[in-house]
Amino acid sequence: MDVKFLLSAEKEFEETVIYYNSQSEGLGFEFAAEVKHTIQRIIDYPKAWTKISKRTRRCRTNRFPYGIIYQIRRDCILIVAVMHMHRKPETWQSLMKK
Repeated sequence: MDVKFLLSAEKEFEETVIYYNSQSEGLGFEFAAEVKHTIQRIIDYPKAWTKISKRTRRCRTNRFPYGIIYQIRRDCILIVAVMHMHRKPETWQSLMKK
């Protein structure tokens, strides 16, 4: 199944990689690998993760305090946000309205 990112989710992901690399060399790349692993879990079991709305689900990363917010579409998995779990929960909803 194809995976597509909303532009805002892709930007958030890239900025987080840069941030973690600035904190410790290579940490951002470890974060990227963890996100990739989490997305693979979503592809393997798209309906297994927590529903946070009628069409939207969240799968948490194992090592970092992030969740991948996604929707199962007819032709793809749409990544809505790569969200730090300490944000207000409704933050991802504002991304969908843009």
